[in-house]
Amino acid sequence: MCLKKLFFTVIAGQSEGMEKPIGEIVRFHRKQSGLSRKQMADMAGVGKTVIFDIEHGKETIGFSTLKKVLTALNIKINFESPLMERTHEES
Repeated sequence: MCLKKLFFTVIAGQSEGMEKPIGEIVRFHRKQSGLSRKQMADMAGVGKTVIFDIEHGKETIGFSTLKKVLTALNIKINFESPLMERTHEES
């Protein structure tokens, strides 16, 4: 997974439709929570360098590792695609 190219659409308040790199989202939520990288890493069960790497867009972060960090920050991921939407509408 290439985190530098991984963007999430922020859907909240005035930021609706605005895309941000996942590292910026993680850093924002960590800082708003008042957590150091070490504290965040301990909560997520990962090393503190993992948090640094995610926040700086390292390209070799595994999805399961990223998911641990997002879960600890209470950030949810939703996958959408035209095929999924069409399949949902047909059922």
